[in-house]
Amino acid sequence: MTFSICVREEYVDGDGSDQHRFGVAVTTRLPGVGALCPHASEHGAIATQSVTNVELGRKGLAYLADGLAVDDALQALLNADEGREQRQLHGVDIDGTFAFTGDDCHDWTGHRVGSDYTVAGNLLMGESVVDAVAESYEASDRDEPLAKRLIDALGAGHAEGGDKRDDLNIQSAAVVVASTEDREMDPYYNDLRVDATETPLRDLRETFALAREGYEAAVEKYARE
Repeated sequence: MTFSICVREEYVDGDGSDQHRFGVAVTTRLPGVGALCPHASEHGAIATQSVTNVELGRKGLAYLADGLAVDDALQALLNADEGREQRQLHGVDIDGTFAFTGDDCHDWTGHRVGSDYTVAGNLLMGESVVDAVAESYEASDRDEPLAKRLIDALGAGHAEGGDKRDDLNIQSAAVVVASTEDREMDPYYNDLRVDATETPLRDLRETFALAREGYEAAVEKYARE
């Protein structure tokens, strides 16, 4: 009942060391999606949706932390899940990608896999929704924070029609970004949720902008002190 994107990016930190960041963003025409669907850590990013099984996300990250590849980890969890044909599950780790759409998910349903991202959705207006999300991310400016670019990607999917259940007005959205970089203070805008609103992506953009402003102000303050 949602659409989402998971991504992996390489970057160089301020000390010149190679790092990875992982992000996941999701929106749906139901409240509280951020409590259920998006999962991210320094080991990868996972989205679990359709008839959501939260344990697929939680255990998936635990398996990645134990060193399993994302395709092995998520396929093993699905193999043990009797409701797998009602699930959508996708994600990325440091090397690979994985995406699964069960046969009993409701149309339009499907996924798209790129070299460093996955996009999936169900109960959508059409395939163009996931294509728009993917293409927005592919064209995004890597100098911008990943959280912002993921929110923008969801916005592109929404502009294509998004979730087709337009009779459900109370919606939600969330974005989570994690990194292998060891920092004293993670940016405040890397873990944001809008749990119940009629304008989830507009509200998430506004929340991101304020969180970014607050983070930059805190960095400046503590640098002076």
